[in-house]
Amino acid sequence: MWNKRELQRKIEEWLQEDIGFGDVTTMSTIPGTETGTGILYAKEAGIIAGLSVAEQVFATVDPALSFTSRVQEGARVEKGEQIADVSGSVRSILSGERLALNLLQRMSGIATLTRQYADAVAGTKARVVDTRKTTPGLRMLEKYAVRVGGGHNHRYGLYDAVMIKDNHIKGAGGIAQAVAAARAAIPHTMKIEVEAESLGQVQEALAAGADIIMLDNMPNETMREAVAMIGGRAVVEASGGVTLETIGGIAQTGVDVISVGALTHSVKALDISLDLNTRKR
Repeated sequence: MWNKRELQRKIEEWLQEDIGFGDVTTMSTIPGTETGTGILYAKEAGIIAGLSVAEQVFATVDPALSFTSRVQEGARVEKGEQIADVSGSVRSILSGERLALNLLQRMSGIATLTRQYADAVAGTKARVVDTRKTTPGLRMLEKYAVRVGGGHNHRYGLYDAVMIKDNHIKGAGGIAQAVAAARAAIPHTMKIEVEAESLGQVQEALAAGADIIMLDNMPNETMREAVAMIGGRAVVEASGGVTLETIGGIAQTGVDVISVGALTHSVKALDISLDLNTRKR
């Protein structure tokens, strides 16, 4: 799912950023012996992702806190529905509240939006994938949230696949030159993807032996022609300005993959709140 040690390191850094030398409000207003339960609930409908992350935040603040999920990861919740509760020291609950909610809300927002995109291509062979347009420091969590929402992951970073885009083509002197150079430098287990902006470039990518061809900002009719031209000899990806309104038509062209930067770069966080000892509706 993710590197637990790396996530723990990040959580400790994020808590240090938020708490610093101490939660002065909580320490000055709440007795150290006070115990209670914080109820996490949805203030709008959506898909929940990140419950274990929220639990890890509270456990890092205070290992004595008890966190209980009331829904399954990936569940659809309605407004007012209880998501989880955390019990123990009130000071600890309040000190960990904001970071836990920040992560849970963002991950749930991504899962919710991804589910909408995945539903929009249901019945076609196209799969919805994310991009590298993620929040610095949050990529492993955001890409996980995409999977929870029913999407799939594109390459994780610059190191796990070759993706030859327009500037690489310019710098290498052409698609054939770029693919040949990459093929000579990478292991046989690694895939090569080439971005194509025209049918001519699609043909060049095919001739060069690209494993994946990305159709960049092409009209649907042109994409349909490209899919026919490729004829199953490479995986076909559509990319560029994809929206919920357009993705259905793109999927109907026969592409295999549709990449959507909006899943992570401009998503709205799902509204989730924590109330101490009470539950609002």
